[in-house]
Amino acid sequence: MLAKIYQPARNAMTSGQAKTKTWVLEFSPEEARKIDPLMGWTSSGDMNSQVRLMFETKDAAVDYATSEGIPYTVFEPQKRKQNVRSGGYGDNFATNRRTVWTH
Repeated sequence: MLAKIYQPARNAMTSGQAKTKTWVLEFSPEEARKIDPLMGWTSSGDMNSQVRLMFETKDAAVDYATSEGIPYTVFEPQKRKQNVRSGGYGDNFATNRRTVWTH
């Protein structure tokens, strides 16, 4: 029952940073998923694959895993450089533009 501790990445469809500040403890799957021959649903007998614990800090997640005797692996987040434009989106529609703006 190996667990992984990580900080989730931001959603690729948005520029927001929501739900990326917390740390997550998830269990690795212990058995492969099976496809039900009658209905075609995917199932698994692994109950720990449904558990996802959220923590405020990495240390809190590590402390929980060690106190419960859960072996874990910590994945450090890869921080990206912020891309902040000087004028922002509103600069596309500025009335004081010196050059012609086209698509």
